[in-house]
Amino acid sequence: MADGLIDLPIAVDMLEAAQSSGLDLRAALSGNDEQLRPTDIAQPALLFVECALRSTLPGDLDVVAVAGHSVGEYAAAVAAHALQPADAMRLVIERGKAMAAMRDGTMCALIGIDVDAAIAVCDETQRETGEIVVVANLNAPGQLVISGSIGGVDAASKLALSRGARRAIPLNVSGAFHSPLMTAAASRFDIALDGVALADPSPPVVCNVDASDVHSAAALRDRLRAQLTSPVRWIDCVHRLVDLGTEMLVEVGPGAVLSGLARRIAPDVRALAVSTLDAASRLDVAAVAG
Repeated sequence: MADGLIDLPIAVDMLEAAQSSGLDLRAALSGNDEQLRPTDIAQPALLFVECALRSTLPGDLDVVAVAGHSVGEYAAAVAAHALQPADAMRLVIERGKAMAAMRDGTMCALIGIDVDAAIAVCDETQRETGEIVVVANLNAPGQLVISGSIGGVDAASKLALSRGARRAIPLNVSGAFHSPLMTAAASRFDIALDGVALADPSPPVVCNVDASDVHSAAALRDRLRAQLTSPVRWIDCVHRLVDLGTEMLVEVGPGAVLSGLARRIAPDVRALAVSTLDAASRLDVAAVAG
């Protein structure tokens, strides 16, 4: 996924920052899927590709706002000139380490259930079992992720299926991300976050925790601080991007998951994915051809 990106100026800076933090990211990027899968490797790798590809987009794009899903919010902060690429790399490495150290809990995708019903299922499960389970990712209509203790997620998944969910798909994750079980990780990460300078975002960053468009460094820091234990409100984020005047949603990074979700959330707005250097070079043509 980093093909052609390694020698870009931004890439060199980010690889050096990773090396200084004890991660040989260059070697990891040349490895196989299993080597990239661990949370503390996958997060820096995603950040690297997203930032490197973003640096190759045409400079005259009229960007209304930026957003990123979970760790992607750090790439969005770089794109908004609020966070230096090397600082973002060091932060994300610490974030990945903190999250990887939290081994309690799990996550499960629920397909075919709406947000209110999923929240009700989680609330009922917590009341009846005492286990922790919350809606962690609001990805698209009918596609949500719950997170919490193993017992809580299992009970909520079964209850969701009894309430009409079509499928419950356990996720291969190391912990209960974006749930209260990440509190210790968030506390550890706060130390790293407090040590990094942030600038006022321009363009604004639409943040995961509340889908608000953030224009100040202080507001961005507050939301990054809350992100690890809060749900990713991606449906609301996409709606906010559209409300701000977005005419085209461009996913920058490996794959095309977010652009696919965007088409379900805002079907009237064009969404496309830029996952290679070739796609980045053709973006202006694609926009004109729109």
